Amino acid sequence: MKQSILHISAVFFLLSVFLTGCMNDNAWIDAHRQGPSDQLLSNAGVFIVNEGNFMSGNATLSFYDKATAQTTNNLFYSTNGLPLGDVGQSMSILDSLGYIAINNSGKIYVINTETGKYSGKITGLTSPRYIHFVSKQKAYVTDLYASAITIFNPITFQITGNIPTPGHASTEQMVQIGRTLYVTCWSADHTLLKIDTENDSVTGEIKVGTQPKSMVKDKNNQLWVLCDGSLGGTTSGGQAELQQVNPETGQIEKSFALNSDNIASDLTINAARDTLCFINNDVWQMPITASQLPAAPVLKNPGTIYYSLGVDPDNSDIYVSDAIDYLQRGLVYRLTAKGVPVDTLKTGIIPGFFCFKQ
Repeated sequence: MKQSILHISAVFFLLSVFLTGCMNDNAWIDAHRQGPSDQLLSNAGVFIVNEGNFMSGNATLSFYDKATAQTTNNLFYSTNGLPLGDVGQSMSILDSLGYIAINNSGKIYVINTETGKYSGKITGLTSPRYIHFVSKQKAYVTDLYASAITIFNPITFQITGNIPTPGHASTEQMVQIGRTLYVTCWSADHTLLKIDTENDSVTGEIKVGTQPKSMVKDKNNQLWVLCDGSLGGTTSGGQAELQQVNPETGQIEKSFALNSDNIASDLTINAARDTLCFINNDVWQMPITASQLPAAPVLKNPGTIYYSLGVDPDNSDIYVSDAIDYLQRGLVYRLTAKGVPVDTLKTGIIPGFFCFKQ
């Protein structure tokens, strides 16, 4: 009996995957929409984009309600009856809409952040990574393979153009100061691109360390860049570094060598924008005025895999994810800015990105 039930379940699963690929998303959602109450997402909280496994199509979306400490998992599917896709990468919010980049599926899903319900999608992308809103009518999305940054309209969900980035195959995180956008170029690169957001063109480059990935802007409009050094030297063998860059002069003002045996990632900044936070095996905090790295981490690694990091822009609480073995559902630890444990929540597979809803 158990084998028969499993066989029938497998057939229905494969059929649902087939139909999902063939049907228009709007038709599928109209036919299968169910899900939580419209009041579920009314409080401030954190959307957690769970990557899932590459080529498995099991990315999911979680929501953690800060007021009630309740976690809702598999939110996108339970609300819309539609799988999120293959490798959830990041999420950004503009007004009441949330834009979720699904890397290997080559699309961005758009949801209502108050209900979780599907609002639309942007397709025709190669391998979308991160989203930056220049205005309510214009947004950029970086790409792992396209050698271009795509421009789209956040209202119509239509692609309106692109900014070629020849010689730079992989573009990642974006920070805007004035009309200039700074973009990290990651794969085997050493570059920050400068883009004029008014005419959508590359205007210059700044050379930094090996494989710049994470980047933030501090309260003094200085850029801080975390270069992962080729993930511990496994490709080109570069040094992992944390660097302060003066965006006006393009000069590196400070450079701190990190332990290249550990994966350095996920540079973030606190609410006051005066304290950095990042992963280098452990979780570290460092004032922007520091002249040397801190002596001790804010959260010691007990032998697990700290995978992603987010800092609440409202109260500076720290959220750090544990990917465990990359196969089972992950964990997220919530701590105060001083590292005091607040909560532990179970999410989907490989919790990889935190998007804060105010």
